[in-house]
Amino acid sequence: MKSRKKIQKRLTIPGWLFAAVILVFDEFLLHLWTTDQLLPERLAVVVVFALATGTALALVISLLPPKLGKWLVVIVSLLLAVLYLMEYFIHDAYQIFMAFSVVAAGAEGVATDFLGTVLNLLMVDFWRILVYLAPIILYAVFAAPGKTAGKSRVILAVAMVVLYVAGFGLVFGISGYSAGLSTAYAFNSAVTDYGLHVALVLEGVNGSGSNEPAFTDTPVVPVTPTTPTTPTTPVDSGDSTGETEAPTEPIVYGDNVLDIDFAALAAAETNSNIASIHTYVASQTPSVQNEYTGLFEGKNLIFITAEAFTGAVIDPELTPTLYRMATEGMQFTDYFQPLWGAGTTGGEYSNVVGMAPGQGGCMMEAVEQDLFFTIGNQLQKLGYSSAAYHNNSYTYYSRHQTHTRLGYDIFMGVGNGMENGVRKAWPQSDLEMFDYTIPMHLDNQPFSLYYMTVSGHSPYSRGGNAMAKKNYDAVAHLDCSETIKCYLAANLELEYAMASLLRQLEEAGIADDTVIVISSDHYPYGLDESTTWGTSAEYLTELFGQPCNSRFVRDRNALIIWSGCIEDQDIVVEEPVCSLDILPTLSNLFGVEYDSRLLVGRDVFSDTPALVFWPDYSWKTEMGVYDSSTRTFTPAEGVTVEDGYVEYIASVVANKLTYSRSVQKYNYFNYVSPHLPGKEE
Repeated sequence: MKSRKKIQKRLTIPGWLFAAVILVFDEFLLHLWTTDQLLPERLAVVVVFALATGTALALVISLLPPKLGKWLVVIVSLLLAVLYLMEYFIHDAYQIFMAFSVVAAGAEGVATDFLGTVLNLLMVDFWRILVYLAPIILYAVFAAPGKTAGKSRVILAVAMVVLYVAGFGLVFGISGYSAGLSTAYAFNSAVTDYGLHVALVLEGVNGSGSNEPAFTDTPVVPVTPTTPTTPTTPVDSGDSTGETEAPTEPIVYGDNVLDIDFAALAAAETNSNIASIHTYVASQTPSVQNEYTGLFEGKNLIFITAEAFTGAVIDPELTPTLYRMATEGMQFTDYFQPLWGAGTTGGEYSNVVGMAPGQGGCMMEAVEQDLFFTIGNQLQKLGYSSAAYHNNSYTYYSRHQTHTRLGYDIFMGVGNGMENGVRKAWPQSDLEMFDYTIPMHLDNQPFSLYYMTVSGHSPYSRGGNAMAKKNYDAVAHLDCSETIKCYLAANLELEYAMASLLRQLEEAGIADDTVIVISSDHYPYGLDESTTWGTSAEYLTELFGQPCNSRFVRDRNALIIWSGCIEDQDIVVEEPVCSLDILPTLSNLFGVEYDSRLLVGRDVFSDTPALVFWPDYSWKTEMGVYDSSTRTFTPAEGVTVEDGYVEYIASVVANKLTYSRSVQKYNYFNYVSPHLPGKEE
């Protein structure tokens, strides 16, 4: 006690002074531990904003009595440390920063299903917790509160103004950074570009329901792809007689639209937010029907979101069934599943709802509005029997509340029926789930089924993954690391599930009448170097066979659309495709009535230009790629783009993201559903 008092006599740090610097410390550690390259211009923005906010906090503390100010700043600093540590651990696990609304939505599932992983992470990375807490504890124990700020308050006020002006000056002075404050806002990018404390403010501003959707004016720029990459099918030449056939009249296809006048709805709408969205939808060009419209009409559908799946799993010897489905079904040579920023639920949302996930709980927000346009709801209206399944907890991500809203009569997971067919393990078996559920539907056609698998989930070790242990002998001979062997072994459970599924369909004589769709929820982030998943190296580079240093490599994946009826065809799509394109493509293939203007993706068989985009406003077209992290456009080989092209696509992407987020924020589809054909009086 005496020694502490002696130190306090010599160490006098007013609470307002400590408050002014602790935020800089917090931000610097977060960026140091999560960023591969600390770019000087970005670090300058983060530090200046942190100093400005710290000075603002110091000004408030300076108005209080010294002792009260000291202990208030200790409490505030502890709360800040918790927030920064939470975001660090989230980034370590998922390679992205998450808005707190997303974190809160999945907190219950994490606490129950991944408690062991969380506790292990806290123990292994406990030193980081100590680093964050050390200055706060030392200050609380050894520093004297000092005297009142007095005239220093004037200096603090002036410093705060100067620093904020300098911060915004840096932002607007660095090309491309300012858009992230509003029209190009994304939580993950905001943390990286401005700092976590600024991102929290921006989340409150951009995530509230008070501001009107900010659609940007899109300049008109003619876009001509260098080479047409339309899907191809073999041409049946028939019996050659040497005679020239008379030319046939070209088929005139209609548009994929519903009889809804969105411009009229906008004019009549009293809610300005909804009117803005109506106006945007009215401005969109609908996709045109084509030779593939109705190809799968009346057929069964099995739609699978495969946990952490990637195209690198597909191999003719190791996974012959997946290889058959990928090469004898529709082939997509340039498919992407972007990392949307909400883990599995974000990937599910993009696959099934066909909209870019917003900053909120994504799939959890599906319960708030009428999702009449999902393929599940469309087929359900046509009299299909339907069900959705998951071989993990049925309440995780609130799936017991969301998935019946997607167009499925029941949802079953572990806890409300799946435990009767799937043994307890981590992760659970995909094979057991399909073998338990598929026989329930073979005699009840047509059916529409949805599956969210779990066997491919991290961690990838024999000790931490039951499927990796179960299937390890099949990969033991491979020339690769132990971690990659375990990843492949875990994904073999999906291969075995598909082999069983195709066998059951063929034995029932309905393989030609059934369509199977497989897309991942996200890339296998459990292969990133991470304390959470116990990986000490960057295994994605090994898996992909090339440096995984950009989203354009990391998020390239595989989309499978297979049916026995198309195995003798050669349907190839070479244009860039992403998960947002699945719903409009399936809607066209099944010949259901839908309005393509309401969806941000495209029917890949239509003449709508290809576009893949990410939540941070990066994008890819046939003409090239734009990386928002470096603010650079790289044209495709041999391509020269017209002036204004990059700005044109950037505005299209910004509007699609604004539209997607506005749909969630304002429950937009509830305003559309009363005007569906047949519903209006």
